[in-house]
Amino acid sequence: MDTGVLAKAKYVGMSAQKMRLVVDLVRGKGADDALSLLKFMPNAAAKPIYKVLRTAIANAEENFGLNRDELVVTQAFADEGPTRKWRRFGARGRFKPQLRRSAHITIIVAEREGAAS
Repeated sequence: MDTGVLAKAKYVGMSAQKMRLVVDLVRGKGADDALSLLKFMPNAAAKPIYKVLRTAIANAEENFGLNRDELVVTQAFADEGPTRKWRRFGARGRFKPQLRRSAHITIIVAEREGAAS
């Protein structure tokens, strides 16, 4: 099996920790199964991950001529992006720091082992 087809989304406005909960469910599944799983998942992180997976599948079909039915999510991970530091003003002249986290999503799809080329 060669490396596979890659799709990325950078600077997604959600913490990587929340993304990883959803990404872990998708890893190792067939591409169409993973899409249907993400479509009906209530987590907010499912929507950007769905978009990246859809892009990876389209890249595999259009650029490499791979069969959609044979695609499997081989690798999927969410890394931390930059954190913006925000201020909320609190009582008695103090301020409360808030961290606005972001994440980078990477999904790699490849054909199944026994797929005929």
